[in-house]
Amino acid sequence: MGGRLIGRAARQHPDLTAARHDGPAWLPPVVLFVLAVDGVLSALAAAFLLPLRLGSVPFPISILVSGAVNAALVWAALHWTTSTRVAALPLWSWLITVFALTFGGPGDDLVFGGVGVMAYAALPLIAVGALPAAAVLRSARLVHDR
Repeated sequence: MGGRLIGRAARQHPDLTAARHDGPAWLPPVVLFVLAVDGVLSALAAAFLLPLRLGSVPFPISILVSGAVNAALVWAALHWTTSTRVAALPLWSWLITVFALTFGGPGDDLVFGGVGVMAYAALPLIAVGALPAAAVLRSARLVHDR
């Protein structure tokens, strides 16, 4: 800080940027688990609402909603842990669920399928759904590395 602050207290407040909780020690893992389950629910909702249409036009609004929800889940996880790897748990659970839904189920039922542009709807879902959460993680990592 140099000699300008001799006799004065430092104005840095690390307690405002670090993850902090005033509860029991078991609370952060439980909250992170619930956020991971929310990531799975976000993936299921996005996948099953993907074929939504307005008239005869595909209206995949669930792609944008899923991206916003994933960013919010990662942001919330960053408040419960100082590790960006652990905070990525909702994003990883979302990605694993989306990838699991790309495989055929019993009777060769497909979640992601369709005619025309909807045949490739899983690709924008993965890209738009994961990029906002990855941006939140990247900005948190850049702030943490300073």
